[in-house]
Amino acid sequence: MEPIKNRYDFVFYFDVKDGNPNGDPDAGNLPRIDAETGHGLVTDVCIKRKVRNYVQLTEFNNNAENGFDIYIKEKSVLGRAHVEAFKQLNINLGEGVKLEIPAELLELIQSYELPEGTAVEEGEDEKMFFVVYEGADVKTIKSTLKDNPPDDKNLKKFINDAIKGVKTRQPTQSESEKGRVQMCKNFYDVRAFGAVMSLKSAPNCGQVRGPIQMTFARSVDPIVALEHSITRVAKTTEERAAKGGSEMGRKYTVPYGLYRTHGFISAHLAAQTGFSEKDLQLFWEAMQNMFEHDRSAARGEMNTRKLVVFKHATALGNKPAHELFARVTHKKLTDSPARNYSDYEILLDGNTFPETFKIINVQ
Repeated sequence: MEPIKNRYDFVFYFDVKDGNPNGDPDAGNLPRIDAETGHGLVTDVCIKRKVRNYVQLTEFNNNAENGFDIYIKEKSVLGRAHVEAFKQLNINLGEGVKLEIPAELLELIQSYELPEGTAVEEGEDEKMFFVVYEGADVKTIKSTLKDNPPDDKNLKKFINDAIKGVKTRQPTQSESEKGRVQMCKNFYDVRAFGAVMSLKSAPNCGQVRGPIQMTFARSVDPIVALEHSITRVAKTTEERAAKGGSEMGRKYTVPYGLYRTHGFISAHLAAQTGFSEKDLQLFWEAMQNMFEHDRSAARGEMNTRKLVVFKHATALGNKPAHELFARVTHKKLTDSPARNYSDYEILLDGNTFPETFKIINVQ
């Protein structure tokens, strides 16, 4: 399909009630907060993750053949996607290795952190195989094994023997460019958000700068991160069960927060990735519905509240983004701490509007 022809800028409001919208792993999973102002933060990659998850749930059913697979997804081996792209292009990257894992090594190899470019796969009759895929960088794999060798000598010998049978070649520059184009065709998130696909231990597919870029979301008012003590009566080990009693844990929530983020969609970058009108409509759909399929006890109630889109008449655009964003404002309706969306009003050019999703043409 034809890439989009217009530039877009958008303002996105969402809220959370009694949940943690984006925990910070460097702070014990506390909600992210601007230390100077107390405003809550949600990263752009957190929002993009939810868009990816929504696309995986749609009618496109995670299918690379129709171009709506997801590149960055749970348990995916990125290098495998590169190899598949070159296979579709009939570009030979050499021969990989697939060896059945001896029963006595199975538990050991599953607990060992395998080098990038290798994997353990389940085959027919529940047999397990050690795989080094085509196009893998054997030098990098050997270097990783040298830096982090298996403790078991037999496992180390098994992996080294497997690597000896690999015959690979890296794609040329022109082949890598073809691979980049094929990856854009196969994966929705590569077309939309871009990706760094120049992996050391996989066929090089270059880099893609995606047409959709987003800022961190920031709460419109300072938030309070509450800490709750929780107990667990079930135990994970016999030793813990022998001690008796309950185990204590922690859970963090935000009582309420209304968040705002800005986004930008470039028609010029869309032309490079092939991001089409169909892709764009799916993105708008995901932004409106992604929280409906992301429920969990940790996130409480999260909802899309307003998505205001400014559609420019041209690819270059008609007005600076900051001028358009200034047209969308919010107003707090209570002097008390906000605890519901009804405590705010979101305004466009100073007026309220009923639509959750609204497109405004910019001339």
